[in-house]
Amino acid sequence: MSAGKLITLEGGEGVGKSTLAHAIVAHLRNEGRAVIATREPGGAPGADEIRALLVRGDELRWSRESEALLFAAARADHVHATIAPALARGEWVVCDRFTDSTRAYQGAGRGLASEKLDALDAFIAAPVPDLTLILDLDPSIGLARSGGAGRGEDRYERMDSAFHARVRAAFLDIATRAPQRCAVLDANQTKDAVLGAALDAIASRLGGAS
Repeated sequence: MSAGKLITLEGGEGVGKSTLAHAIVAHLRNEGRAVIATREPGGAPGADEIRALLVRGDELRWSRESEALLFAAARADHVHATIAPALARGEWVVCDRFTDSTRAYQGAGRGLASEKLDALDAFIAAPVPDLTLILDLDPSIGLARSGGAGRGEDRYERMDSAFHARVRAAFLDIATRAPQRCAVLDANQTKDAVLGAALDAIASRLGGAS
């Protein structure tokens, strides 16, 4: 059995991660690959219940420590119930947000020390993605596109512009620090152009989606 692969999609609000994830999954399935689509926060029954606590309500309803612990609890359920079993079966997993979002949002955005976040992920044995696609876009454009408010999931969209600027900078810094794992995609393009760039990155890095 061939090894499974974990592909994560990252970026700020409204960059098009969910749309791109669905398109990538469809392409990989057309190639004949066994692949699942998932997301964070969520992706497993317990994690989905925690999701509502994180993406709804007042912007500062949680301290940064409480927020990080909630994300860790959701991720533990997600990894152990969904991601790890799929990878063990040799499937490919395409995940809309993962550990890098915690570094960008709770770390850079809210000022939580990175070593605390690293310790949480080590504790829950979060896997390192095989490929991370970081969609980069001016936050003002992304926020104008975002549909979170329509679903009532707009807690992060309502945070101030300085917060979103820190998040964007953090994602770009992550890409710079991990160039073998990360590929930055210009999200200010057509959906087809972004998908093409994503598939090129998958093909060159992982040998699929040609």
